[in-house]
Amino acid sequence: MKVFKEFKEFAIKGNMFDMAIGIIIGTAFNKLVSSMVKDILMPPFGYILGKVNFDQLKYTIEPAKLGANGNVVQDAIAINYGLFLQLSIDFLLIAFTIFFVIKLFNILRRKAEDPDVVTVPTPRDIELLSEIRDLLKQSNNSNS
Repeated sequence: MKVFKEFKEFAIKGNMFDMAIGIIIGTAFNKLVSSMVKDILMPPFGYILGKVNFDQLKYTIEPAKLGANGNVVQDAIAINYGLFLQLSIDFLLIAFTIFFVIKLFNILRRKAEDPDVVTVPTPRDIELLSEIRDLLKQSNNSNS
C-alpha cells in the first residue's frame, strides 16, 4: 500500500509549501466537492440503500416541544449522523485530491532536482572547461 504510506508521510511530514497548497486547494474545491457529494453521490447511494435521504438521517434524543398554538417552543435535540456521513465523504475526497496534487508536485520537484535529467544541452565552452578541470585533476593525482 504505497499510496497510503505516501499519504501518511504527507500528513505527518509535510512542509509549509505543501500545507499552503493544501489549504488553497481545499478552500477552492470545498463547495464543488460538497455539492458533488450531496447532489450527485449521496442520492443514488441512498436509493440503493432503500430510498434513504442522508439529510434526514438522525437519532432524536428529545423531540421538539410544541406550544398550545402549534408553534415550536423548543427545538428537537438530535444527532444528525447523516450530515456527518456526508461531511466525512467530503473530507476524504478533498484530502485525497490534495494528496495527489502534492504527489504530482513532488514528482515534478524530484525531476527538477535530479542531476541525471538533462533538459538543456550544456554549452560547448562549459564542456571544454569541465574537460580541462578533469584533466588537471588527473594530472595532479598522477603527480602525487
